[in-house]
Amino acid sequence: MPRATGRPQRVGCTTVEDRINQSVRSAPGREPRVDAARPTVLPVLLDRPFGQNDITVLRHEVSARLAPLRLDGDRRHGYILAVNEVITNVVLHAGGHGRLVLRIDDGSVWCLVTDSGPGIPGDYLDDVQAPEAFEVGGRGLWLAHQLCDEVTTATGPIGTSIGLRIALDAAPDS
Repeated sequence: MPRATGRPQRVGCTTVEDRINQSVRSAPGREPRVDAARPTVLPVLLDRPFGQNDITVLRHEVSARLAPLRLDGDRRHGYILAVNEVITNVVLHAGGHGRLVLRIDDGSVWCLVTDSGPGIPGDYLDDVQAPEAFEVGGRGLWLAHQLCDEVTTATGPIGTSIGLRIALDAAPDS
C-alpha cells in the first residue's frame, strides 16, 4: 500500500499543469542542468487553494501580482476577468473548491486553475460559443477564450485543469 506523502500523485496522465510546469530540478550539491530547448521558469507569483468566500480576495491578489508586470491595462483587466470567470465556474459547478497557480513562463503569464469536480461536458468544449443574448450564464469559458491568448483544458470525471495564458507586452523602446 502506498504511503501518504502529502504531495499530489499522478498515475498515467498528463495535465495542463504538466505542460506549463517546466521547473529546473537539481540534485543536492550539483548545479541545475538547464535544457537549452526549454526556457527557465520564473518563480510562482501566486499558489493558493480557494473556495466560495475567496473569489473577491483571489481576484484582488491576482490583480496585485500582475500590476508590476509589462501588461497593458486593458489586457491586464481582461485577463483578470477571465481568471475570475474560471474560478467562479469552479465554485458554481465543480464542488466549490479549487487551486490557482499564477506564474510567468517564457514571456507570458500563465494561470492554472484546477478542481476535483465531475468534469466539463463535451458540448461545452467542442466549439465555445457565446450564449444567446437573454440566456443567463454560460459566458465564462467563452470570455476566457476571447480575453486570453491561449486557453488549455484537461477535463475528466476526476477534475478539470484550465490554463489561461496572456503574453507580456514587449519592453518599451528607449
